[in-house]
Amino acid sequence: MGRHLYNLSSHPVLNNRVKNFINITKILEIILWSYVLKLATRNNKEQISFYSYATFMMEQFEQDEFVKRFETWPSHAQVELIEKLISKMAHHQHSQIDAALQPMLQRDFISILPRRGLKYISERILSYLDAKSLHAAACVCKEWRRIIREEYMWKKLIERKVKTDRQWAGLVRRRGWDKDLFKPPQDKDYMRHQKLYYKIVEDLEKLEKHWTEGKYNTQIIQCQSESSKGVYCIQYDDQKIVSGLRDNTIKIWDRQTLKCTRTFQGHSGSVLCLQYDDNVIISGSSDATVRIWDINDLANTQPIQTVIQHTEAVLHLKFNKNMMVTCSKDRTIIVWEIKSRKELRMKQTLFGHRAAVNVVDFDDKYIVSASGDRTVKVWDAKNHEFVRTLNGHRRGIACLQYRDNLVVSGSSDNSIRIWDVESGACLKTLEGHEELVRCIRFDSRRIVSGAYDGKIKIWDLKAALEDGPSTRDLCMNTLFLHTGRVFRLQFDEFQIVSSSHDDSIIIWDFLSP
Repeated sequence: MGRHLYNLSSHPVLNNRVKNFINITKILEIILWSYVLKLATRNNKEQISFYSYATFMMEQFEQDEFVKRFETWPSHAQVELIEKLISKMAHHQHSQIDAALQPMLQRDFISILPRRGLKYISERILSYLDAKSLHAAACVCKEWRRIIREEYMWKKLIERKVKTDRQWAGLVRRRGWDKDLFKPPQDKDYMRHQKLYYKIVEDLEKLEKHWTEGKYNTQIIQCQSESSKGVYCIQYDDQKIVSGLRDNTIKIWDRQTLKCTRTFQGHSGSVLCLQYDDNVIISGSSDATVRIWDINDLANTQPIQTVIQHTEAVLHLKFNKNMMVTCSKDRTIIVWEIKSRKELRMKQTLFGHRAAVNVVDFDDKYIVSASGDRTVKVWDAKNHEFVRTLNGHRRGIACLQYRDNLVVSGSSDNSIRIWDVESGACLKTLEGHEELVRCIRFDSRRIVSGAYDGKIKIWDLKAALEDGPSTRDLCMNTLFLHTGRVFRLQFDEFQIVSSSHDDSIIIWDFLSP
């Protein structure tokens, strides 16, 4: 008997009858449910019309059938129909359609990409977020939070800040928090780096407050020179301080123990200026010589090269890469090429100042010099031609620094001036020291100056540049611990290191007061 069975839907007449039967069944079902609903709500004030409800259900049934049919159409046919329907709608309906489409167009790509083997793209996108945005992203959903945690996005944020921000780099290094940075994570403590990030932010906020309020700790090195007392110049890093002394020696001091670890001898006059890098120390002296010393050869305390070109004391020098500039009491500036650590070649002598040239600074564009003749002069760093003179100080200029289009100079008229190197304009004059301003340094936030009055002053550079012609006091703090003239100072984001005629070096620590 099974041989006579066949598919009813293949017969055109029977197929239509089956469909009609199904449709009739649906309609009866609708009518039945309508009647039940009517009975259920007959006691309500607002009764549902049996006819209207049945009509609504019929229309709903037809819509469902249409949607099923629509789903079988090819993509282009679907799009064409929708475009026709939209064109027939009113303008206000278009906005409703747009509102309905917006959520449909959104895609959680952060969650989807890892499932498609593109986890690195999600990670790269999240790596551009700052802390506030990264925290917000972790609150979006569990999957985003999982990715942020398991891909160590907070660790990578810290690493990015350390690479691009000197303050972050310095603080992380000083606190010893850099041990597991820039290497694969050693544990699955996902929250540790998020906590560390906010700890760094907190410490930096405290540091800025210490600078503003003048809170610091001090360490003092007493040089105990046997003959002439005084420390004319210094440079430092995390491990050592290198100093040039009035007693003709160069001494290196250990930052941890504050003990002298090496002494270089060879100058026959006071060491007035010096600079070092990873290989050499180059110094200038009142004996009119420039000497080069091997900083790594612990057995050799004698110079490996001596250059005599100036006719009087070498008052200041600076070198960078293969270029060095020196200046002298003989009123000249000499530009040198550093051929090797044992060979200097004189390239050019610059004339123009009418008194001793006390200080020089340079970058790739300009050489800037200051003199006892009350002027700051600007020279072209490539062809060494004179560019312009900055006039304004009433007495000789003892110190300056040049960087980022600004020159800051200190004078025996007791004032500090801020200049625009391109225009030559004096942007601001700072007054507060009672004697000659002997040394000055600045960064993007502040100016630090030292004077013959024994005081170190910290000035608000940002406020000075934004303040216009106002004469209000821009000195944030005055440090007074040296008992003699302040000869030289350097500073960074965390400390000031200064030297004095009183034969001492003082470290002013603002990070851990």
